[in-house]
Amino acid sequence: MLDSPTTEPRQLLFICSQNRWRSLTAERLFDGHPHYEARSAGTEPGARVRVQAGHLGWADVIFVMERRHAELLRAKFGAELAGKPIINLRIPDKFQFLAPLLVELLRERLREHLPRL
Repeated sequence: MLDSPTTEPRQLLFICSQNRWRSLTAERLFDGHPHYEARSAGTEPGARVRVQAGHLGWADVIFVMERRHAELLRAKFGAELAGKPIINLRIPDKFQFLAPLLVELLRERLREHLPRL
C-alpha cells in the first residue's frame, strides 16, 4: 500500500505508449480527487504528451500499463527513477479512451495501491 496521510495529495504518474487511451483515462479518474493528483504521459515519439524527466521528478509513484513501459523508462531515465516505485498495472493496449471496461479494470488494479480511490 502506497498511501500515507502525511503526503497528501499523492502525485501519480500514469504511463502508456501513446498517452491517448489508457494513461489518459487513468489520469481522468483522479480529476478533482481530494487525496490524489494525477498526470499522464507516453513513451513513444508520437505520444500526445511524451514522458520527460520532469514528469518523473514530480511523481511520488509511477504506474505503467505494461512491463515494456517500465523497461523503457529505466533505460532512458535510470537516475531520475531512483527511489521511485514503478507499478505495472498489466493493462493491454486494446481499450478506447474512457471505455467502461478500462475504467473498471483501472479501478480494480489501483485499489490495492490507492485505498482512497
